[in-house]
Amino acid sequence: MSKIADPKLRHEGERNFLWAKAHMGALTTLAAKHSKGKPLAGVRVGVCLHVTKETSVLVDVLVGAGAEVKLAGANPLSTQDDIAAFLATKAEVWAWRGQSPEEYAWAIDQVLRVKPGQLIDDGADLHVAAHLSRTKGIAGGSEETTTGVMRLKALESEGKLAYPVVAVNNAQTKFLFDNKFGTGQSTFDGILRATALLIAGMKVVVVGYGWAGKGVSMRARGMGARVTVVEVDPVKAVEAHLDGFEVTNIHEAARDGQLFITATGQKGVVPYDAITRMKEGAILANAGHFDVEIDVKTLLSRAKSVREVRPHVDEVVVPGGKKVYLVGKGRIANLVAAEGHPPEVMQMSFANQFMAALRIRKEHGKMEKKVYGVSAAEEQEVARAALESMGVSIGEQTAEQKAYAKSWEV
Repeated sequence: MSKIADPKLRHEGERNFLWAKAHMGALTTLAAKHSKGKPLAGVRVGVCLHVTKETSVLVDVLVGAGAEVKLAGANPLSTQDDIAAFLATKAEVWAWRGQSPEEYAWAIDQVLRVKPGQLIDDGADLHVAAHLSRTKGIAGGSEETTTGVMRLKALESEGKLAYPVVAVNNAQTKFLFDNKFGTGQSTFDGILRATALLIAGMKVVVVGYGWAGKGVSMRARGMGARVTVVEVDPVKAVEAHLDGFEVTNIHEAARDGQLFITATGQKGVVPYDAITRMKEGAILANAGHFDVEIDVKTLLSRAKSVREVRPHVDEVVVPGGKKVYLVGKGRIANLVAAEGHPPEVMQMSFANQFMAALRIRKEHGKMEKKVYGVSAAEEQEVARAALESMGVSIGEQTAEQKAYAKSWEV
């Protein structure tokens, strides 16, 4: 019996779905408000997301709004099999943990073969595959993460973007919370589950000081680590310095660091020559979407030996006999070694995905083939729904204050 048809896994997936749903009030509240009349009825939505308990709530919301969902995983090692089994009762699913690169590409191709009318993606692998295969009939889509938006912007700049895309990642109600608080907590969740080591007193090097890097740095310091930030952007480097972190380049940081965490969305930010400078026992982990931030390919090709010493931890012996440890094979640690972001964070990210799907359905005929941001009105609606779910109330501006904000007079 395949995993996806295993009734025990399906039952476990349902339990995890219900747990996540109970902590994602912003998404479920907006879904109840906007799903009347089944606004996505007749729409086939191709989805490529990390198949987690939080994703199961989004899929449930899309189906509740009338959509026909076709789902693939956004990473070969991030799918939670119990969730895939549960979602197979609601959608067509091509996802399982431990896919080979060929199986991963095959799963994405299956989503495109059923001719979706809209796409929801995380990392833009589905969007890029749609462009390479010249899949027809796609009205538009959305994108969840920084790396994916970068790829779509590149398509747009070359005049090759085939349909409008809403950059959900660029919404304040996404990156200010998902990237910072979600990545900050869940990255260490993954690293601690994999290594079971003490962070207090450890010399942690965070490569990249974007929103994800800020979250990782903040959590590392909060756990008692001595934190160094590596940056190439001078503005971000100044910010990290004024936030109280030591700032340097990767080659200097390599000499002293014990735990290295990449969070850039860029290729080769921990090159092989920096790894060779690291101390015995250095740990390498990645918080970015793809497995290209650490030069894993060169590291493994030149290794004297590689062996798994704990689940999701490989001991790599480099020429000369020094040992370094690679978490999650250089893939995104919070999803390979843990469960990804907490539901309280994902309620906002996925509320934006849901609102983007409704926007594409309603307005795609008037939209150009470009990358769009989330509207200010939608940001406010998502934020207010999140506050309500968290039991937080805020005040409102008076009429006099609103008038003053629009006046040039004191």
